[in-house]
Amino acid sequence: MPELPEVEVVRLGLEPAVTGALVTSVEVFDERSLKRHDASHGEFAETLTGRRIQGAVRRGKFLWMPVGDDRALVAHLGMSGQLLLREPGVEDRHTRIGLTIEHPDHGELRLNFADQRIFGSMAIDRLVPTNDGEPGGFAGHATAEPRIPAQVAHIARDPLDPACDEASLIDRVKSRRSAIKRVLLDQGIVSGIGNIYADEALWGACVHGEQIAQRMSKRRIADVLENVRLVLRKALAEGGTSFDAQYVNVNGQAGYFAHSLNAYGQDGRACPRCGTTIVRTAFMNRSSHFCPSCQKRW
Repeated sequence: MPELPEVEVVRLGLEPAVTGALVTSVEVFDERSLKRHDASHGEFAETLTGRRIQGAVRRGKFLWMPVGDDRALVAHLGMSGQLLLREPGVEDRHTRIGLTIEHPDHGELRLNFADQRIFGSMAIDRLVPTNDGEPGGFAGHATAEPRIPAQVAHIARDPLDPACDEASLIDRVKSRRSAIKRVLLDQGIVSGIGNIYADEALWGACVHGEQIAQRMSKRRIADVLENVRLVLRKALAEGGTSFDAQYVNVNGQAGYFAHSLNAYGQDGRACPRCGTTIVRTAFMNRSSHFCPSCQKRW
């Protein structure tokens, strides 16, 4: 599953190519990729054609592109979704939706939404005001508005969002009686953190994932969140994490953060900090990876 760094790398690649571009045509090859599109907002291709894209915004793992008239094109990559910028007429394997756009500076481009497993989606959604009056999500352009797609409004801000209130986030985490790793993965508490980066941040903070959040001190929680930010920023700098060919940026290039992992996927290897063997355990139909020496459960 693409996590915050992977989606932000895609957003960064999209923004200069789509901002100010006119959607000249839309082709839907597989209606299953419109499963989150509400028909009350109009027929997808017809409604989107002729609109001008105003930017590329992200909250957590969701991307959207405002297209005027209080509407946005929302993209969720799911397990294997890709947004790929191509020359006009180029179609990628597993392309489910294709947009032809005309940019004032870059000319005509093709934006393909490819999705092998069809867990991702595109939709046109209405924009609603944010509950804190701050920009809806992270965007490089200066015109990010205090609005967010209705279907994304329940997603909390991520730790790298300039509008994320640190004190409030710490209080929300500490109020939970669940294990700290489960809290980090709860997109209603804090967004953008998936299994890989949760394991890496907890390793960095020397905290076992089964520690109960409510029993942790605020200082300890703050340390975990700071390690989340460190891990996310490092992954961003390296282009995200890639274990196979399914995660790529808009140019089809894979990320490389997998080569820098300290805990996730390192079971059986020595902990880089103390030399103890990294352990893998079952966790919510996935896995947790940790050092039993550095990360004491109690």
